[in-house]
Amino acid sequence: MAALPEIREAEATGGIAEIYAGLRAAIGIPLVNLIYRHLATRPGVLPWVWGAIRGCASAPALEAGRARMVEAVRAQGLGARLAAALALDDPGREVRALVEAYNRGNAMNLLLLTTLRRHLAGEAGGGPVAAVAVPARQGPAPAPLPPIPRLDALPPAVAAEVRALAALHGAEAGGVVPSLYLHLALWPAVLPPLRAALALLFADGTVARARDAACAVAEVTAAELLPALGRPPAPFPEAHRAATLAVLETFTRQIIPAMVPIGVALHEALPRAT
Repeated sequence: MAALPEIREAEATGGIAEIYAGLRAAIGIPLVNLIYRHLATRPGVLPWVWGAIRGCASAPALEAGRARMVEAVRAQGLGARLAAALALDDPGREVRALVEAYNRGNAMNLLLLTTLRRHLAGEAGGGPVAAVAVPARQGPAPAPLPPIPRLDALPPAVAAEVRALAALHGAEAGGVVPSLYLHLALWPAVLPPLRAALALLFADGTVARARDAACAVAEVTAAELLPALGRPPAPFPEAHRAATLAVLETFTRQIIPAMVPIGVALHEALPRAT
């Protein structure tokens, strides 16, 4: 299971670093999600993507869609099922903050990237992007998170647990290792019970049903967001269209829609200190 090529946040420079800062501010989380770090490896793609989606970043439909998505996946009962199967002591405030950051990012990005995928596939977008910066969201800045460890730098037993979690997503996920699992490797005691609990929920179809519920909300919200898409000043780099659409298909139909309910359920299932 090879890691998806990416430009990590600590390695980003120039225009890519500026886009990463814009994404963090617009989405309201202290990290840049894997899909954007991967698209940054394709010349011209991430600047085009940011130019297209930044017009949606403050759209009321985005926050409304995120709230609907969380309710839709909660209705599948994944949180109670995970709590019943997850034998885990309180992992601490840092783990809960990590899960909350990924939950916001995954839901927001599923909505934004579903909209983008449909636009790249031929649906009409909106008008030119306004020549102003996207304002940061109101409220205190999110607390910084520790850097995501590299899979090949983890102790072998911990790396094996991360790979086993990623393998639960099946061949449809293309061997991608979701960043949440890698980040949780900083607290390795969390991984074995989480893998055992999720294995049951993947096997009986609970995750698939919750994933489909997240996708359904994303498709409805994408139709509302399409008019807010911007037209970047430069055309899309056509040499990368097919590959970009393929990775967006994987992330918006398989990986992120599964991670949304897993993250929401994990938030509900994590024990709190008494």
